Amino acid sequence: MALSQERKGTIAVSLTNFLDSGCIVGSSVVLTAWAAAFGFDAGMTSVIGAIGANAFGAAVGALIGGFITDRKGRKFIYTYNLLVYALGVFLCMVAVNLPMVLVGVVLSGLAVGAGVPASWSYISEMSNSTHRASNIGISQFAWSCGPAIIFILWLALSLTIPATGADGKLLPAGTYGPFDGLLGSRIVFLVLFVVSLVAWNLQRNLQESTDWAEKNENASEKVSFGRMMANALKNPVNVKTIVFLVAVYLTWNLAAGTNGQFMPYLYKAAGNIDATGQSLLGIVQWVLVAACSLLIFAKLGDKVPHRVLFGVGAAMALVSWIAIAVFGLALDNGTTDSMGWCLWAYVILWGVSAGFSAQCFYALWSTELFPTQYRGGAEGIMFFLVRGALGIWSLVGVGAIMGDLTTDPSGFFPAAVIMCVVLLISLVVGVVWCPQTQGKTLDEITRERYGDNI
Repeated sequence: MALSQERKGTIAVSLTNFLDSGCIVGSSVVLTAWAAAFGFDAGMTSVIGAIGANAFGAAVGALIGGFITDRKGRKFIYTYNLLVYALGVFLCMVAVNLPMVLVGVVLSGLAVGAGVPASWSYISEMSNSTHRASNIGISQFAWSCGPAIIFILWLALSLTIPATGADGKLLPAGTYGPFDGLLGSRIVFLVLFVVSLVAWNLQRNLQESTDWAEKNENASEKVSFGRMMANALKNPVNVKTIVFLVAVYLTWNLAAGTNGQFMPYLYKAAGNIDATGQSLLGIVQWVLVAACSLLIFAKLGDKVPHRVLFGVGAAMALVSWIAIAVFGLALDNGTTDSMGWCLWAYVILWGVSAGFSAQCFYALWSTELFPTQYRGGAEGIMFFLVRGALGIWSLVGVGAIMGDLTTDPSGFFPAAVIMCVVLLISLVVGVVWCPQTQGKTLDEITRERYGDNI
């Protein structure tokens, strides 16, 4: 069966999500090889994690992209954004020193952040009201495929062309023909580079969002972005919406970011699980996330009441971190020998729940609850807050609460308790104040919330 124009556009734009998560995981899995090659310490490792696609880089990029996508159109972003991303991952691929890595990580982070408001807005605006959640679910499936594919690729590469020897030093030039131990790292970024060019070629041929084009054509006054957002923040409906979405998504994202960045330490502490075992656990989890994004959110998001679907996913996420808290307490007491089931409970529960998690609903609700005129800008501001908070947590909060996990993993218990608290907040806020938008057009939702004048 031929794909509809709506579905083709969704798939093309969703590649941005794949490149976002692929860049996050790609940068994290090659950090050890980069550190061995360029001689930087754990402090620089934290900096690289904070300035890229997972935190500050994406946060600043989202602010810029949100402004551009509202003023110039959704398609404008697709004309240039992935060229910047391609340059960033190309620099990471050919890096021969730390400055090249830093520039590459920053550029790719800015690019993926800039693409987020445009991609979510475009998918929602081009979707039929009965397919909106389904299309957002496809974009989240693409996001989930990034980590799954990169983990599988990195596991295969680490088994066939390892980066370091038994002494932990980078394998010298000539180990793999003319290449050294960075060959596997370069292949990872080569894959992202090729996909980014394919995605750019698809996206630059997309038609403009008809919803944005109509609203922009009918606008009686061309106001600056700053004035537009200032006016938006004077509206109590907008303020309540921002508070609601940040409460639902920022809280969940702190747990998700902790999962992505620090779970390998816990897996190692659980039984001295090596890099191969850690990759396998990551693969299992992300395959579950991808499968459930497609089979649960994309299939049921337009049919099952959102309050029910969100509540089930949020409850499973909370229970998964309760399992980590139990394991963290066992680490504290030195009684982890029989507690391996906690890790499997966590991997399975979090993997399934993340497939229809707060991120999926945030991507959907953030496009539904704001008017077209400043939808991208509002999304950019919220994404800036969320990724910025994750960056601060990664740089400051984790070290203060967890301590040095490489020598004392018992710090996972207090961190897990905090994650349980924030996930409980996300659960309660999302269930109690779940918006009634299912099956309605974007114009209908806007009229119900704002009346005829915005």
